Amino acid sequence: MSSDIAATDRRAPGQPKLHISRRLVIQIALFAAFAVAVSYGYAKFGNSAKEAAISGKGPGRGQPTRVAAATIAKGDLPVILTGLGTVTPSATAVVKTRISGHLVGVDFTEAQYVKAGDVLANVDPRPYQLALAQAEGQLQKDLALLQNAERDLGRYESLIRRMKDVISAQQVDGQRALINQYKGTVAIDRALVEQARLNLAYCKIVSPIDGRVGLRQVDQGNYVQPGDANGVAVVTKLSPITVVFTLPESQIPTVLKRSRAGEKLTVVAYDHERSIELARGYLIAVDNQIDAASGTVKLRAQFANEDERLFPNQFVNADLQIETLRDVAIAPSAAIQQGAKGPFVYAILTDSTVRARSVKLGPAQGEKVVVNEGLAIGDKVVVEGADRLREGATVTLPSAEEEPRGSGRRATGKNDPT
Repeated sequence: MSSDIAATDRRAPGQPKLHISRRLVIQIALFAAFAVAVSYGYAKFGNSAKEAAISGKGPGRGQPTRVAAATIAKGDLPVILTGLGTVTPSATAVVKTRISGHLVGVDFTEAQYVKAGDVLANVDPRPYQLALAQAEGQLQKDLALLQNAERDLGRYESLIRRMKDVISAQQVDGQRALINQYKGTVAIDRALVEQARLNLAYCKIVSPIDGRVGLRQVDQGNYVQPGDANGVAVVTKLSPITVVFTLPESQIPTVLKRSRAGEKLTVVAYDHERSIELARGYLIAVDNQIDAASGTVKLRAQFANEDERLFPNQFVNADLQIETLRDVAIAPSAAIQQGAKGPFVYAILTDSTVRARSVKLGPAQGEKVVVNEGLAIGDKVVVEGADRLREGATVTLPSAEEEPRGSGRRATGKNDPT
């Protein structure tokens, strides 16, 4: 027996003896058998499922796809150019004093609507009243001197006709020169009187335009002068008001063609989110040069703004309506898909299958787009669910009660049948 043991025990001298139990061997064998069974089952049933999917016999395959559809309609579509704009008042005036002095009264309320000529503030008039009185007094004095000189000239001329030896011709000429001098002085005096009256009138600071007054810039008791940068107040004309907006230079020829033909182009102003229509007006001017930095041209539109919904420096979106296309084929924008060959739609045939049709599109407005080629009036197109379709797929439409409200949304999928 010792020889058998020696034959089986062939480990190297000094190597520890290995103890492998029967239980461990059985566990390894069972794990290997399980792995083989799993691999065989996956290969068998996986191939069966793939074949079923290809043949259309799997669960969910071969069933019609539910989609939402719309009909190509005949209608009118406005062609609108959209630009970003800023509200600019038709007139703004910084009301300043024309004379220096202390304010003795502020006669307006902030945000008050005023008319041209309304008094906004008063400068102390007393110094200018005294200046006017002084100018009028000097005028009266010089008028008296002139009148006296004219009387003396009359006497000299009478004497020289009767008694030439009593007065010389030189004295007469000198008197005439003196009269002309007094006339010049009187003319200056009259101008000074008018200047004094004007300064006195300037003591009342008035609004030069109709509009709404802003915040008060100076209070009563302060000393004001014409060089004050802020003035007394700012008056802004809000009705009518204008919007200056920009369009790409490529769109300007169309605008100019319509404008020069005498057409009154409508402009609609929306808020910055395009959710609220603020006002409707019309185009009044196109700038005479292109902004080289942005490639855009400025345009100005005018709005009545009687409700004052447009506010100076407000940011708005401006829609300029160029024309209205009449009796054209109109499709929902949600029906348009983008493929390698350009835009296409899934048209629903009479057998409830779909075909991809390439289309040529015209102008778009909101959720509507003009179809120039590829569809006819009355054709049905898929507007929701196109991302689940392929060429020739069978579809089913929901009932009127099940029609999704969002079927008019613009499609974001780019499913290409090619």
